[in-house]
Amino acid sequence: MNTPQRGPGKPSKSTTRTSGEEPPGPVTPEYRIEDLAHHSGTTVRTIRAYQDRGLLPRPERRGRSNVYGKPHLARLHQIAGLLDRGYTLASIKELLEAWDAGQGLDGVLGLVAEVDRPWTDEQAERITRADLDERFGGNPDDPAVEDAVQLGVLVRVPDAPDEFLVPSPRELAVAVELHAAGVPLSAITDHLRELRVHVEHIAGRFLDFTTEHLFHQYLDHPPTDEEATEATALVRRLRPLAQQTMDAELARAMRAQATLHLRHHLGGDPEEGPDADEKKDKGGEGDEEETRRQRTAPRAGRPARKPHPHPHPHPRPACEPVQLPVTTVEAVCALVGKDQVAAFIAAAAEREVQARRMDAMRRND
Repeated sequence: MNTPQRGPGKPSKSTTRTSGEEPPGPVTPEYRIEDLAHHSGTTVRTIRAYQDRGLLPRPERRGRSNVYGKPHLARLHQIAGLLDRGYTLASIKELLEAWDAGQGLDGVLGLVAEVDRPWTDEQAERITRADLDERFGGNPDDPAVEDAVQLGVLVRVPDAPDEFLVPSPRELAVAVELHAAGVPLSAITDHLRELRVHVEHIAGRFLDFTTEHLFHQYLDHPPTDEEATEATALVRRLRPLAQQTMDAELARAMRAQATLHLRHHLGGDPEEGPDADEKKDKGGEGDEEETRRQRTAPRAGRPARKPHPHPHPHPRPACEPVQLPVTTVEAVCALVGKDQVAAFIAAAAEREVQARRMDAMRRND
C-alpha cells in the first residue's frame, strides 16, 4: 500500500498505533526549504548562504528531501533581528556560536535592545502637508520639504502620500520659530547640516571615551550572558549623561559667546566678559602694560581706542565708534606683520595726536 504524501510545512503523523502504545506527543513542524523561506521572510538562496557560512544548522535528511524544523526557523529570526540592528554576519556567527556553547544569547539581545532604544523621551507625531505648509507661512516650498526628508526631519508615510512622520517635534518647532523670525528655510537646513557634523563628532567621541574606560572589558570577546546583562545596566545608567553634559556645556558656551557677540556689535570690549574678573586675578602686575596695550589696540573691523598719555586716565569720552577700513588694516599688516598691527595703529594714532597738540601750542605762543 502506498504511503500518503505529507503536504509542505505540515507535521508528520503516524497512521497506526498498536494496543498499549503511548499517545504521540506534541507534533514538531517540519519544512521544506521553500516553506522555511516563506515562514521566515527570507529566500532559499539566503538560507543556503547561511548554511555555507555556518550560521544555520544543516537540515535532516529524509530520503531524497532535506527537512528543516522549528530551531531553523527560530535561528533565521534571530539572524534577521541582529542584521536589522547593524551586526555583520561575522559578528552574528560569533554570537550564535557562543550561544550554542551554552553562554546564552538573552543578555546580548537585551544589550542590543537597550542601545537601540530611543535616546530621547520625544514621541513621533504625524503631520499633513497642508498643516506643514500652514505652519511655515502658508506658502508651499517643495525644495524645503525634500531637504527636510533627506535630513530625516520629515519621514514620508508610505500609505499616505500627503502625510509625514515627524521623529522630533521639538526640532520641527525650532525650524518653525526661526522661519517666523525671518530666517530662510534654506539657511535653516544648511545650518542643521553643519550642526549635525559637530554633534555626530561629539557623540562619537563620547562613545570612544566610554568604550576605552568602561566597555572594553565586554567587547574584546563574545560576552557571556552575565557580562551582557552588566553592560546593559551600565548603558542604562550612562544613557542620560551625554544629554546632561551637552546641556550644561551648551549653556556655558552660549552665555560666553553671546556676551562676546553682543559687546562686539555694540562697540564694547569683548575682553570685559563674564570671566573678566577671573582673568584679571590670574594676571600679575607685570602683565598690566600688556593688558593695557591689548585693550587699547584696535582690531580689524573694530573701533580704534587711543591710549591715554597720563598715568591716571580720565573716564573714556563718549564719542561715536570709528570703524577702521579693512584695506587700512591689511596695509598695516603687510608693512609690520599681523602681530604688530594693533601696536602700530595705536602708536600712529598717538603720534598724530601729539603732533596736533604741539601745533596748537605753537599757534597759542
